[in-house]
Amino acid sequence: MSTRTTTGSRVITVVVLVWLLIGLAAAAQRHYFAGSDATCAKVGTTLVTIVAGPLNYVGANPKIDCSAPQPSK
Repeated sequence: MSTRTTTGSRVITVVVLVWLLIGLAAAAQRHYFAGSDATCAKVGTTLVTIVAGPLNYVGANPKIDCSAPQPSK
């Protein structure tokens, strides 16, 4: 493996990690980790916010609306 490829891989890895850390900070600022009600919508919104990363700070406000199937009676 060449040095150029290794350096490129490291740069991409660092950029992705920083991107996700910024998304994690945005989710924390929106208090998505508070409370214990882990609904499908809350978990989905939290994950999408983390993946959106810095886009959260330029106006993106991703929301997920889902419903889990109810058990039969």
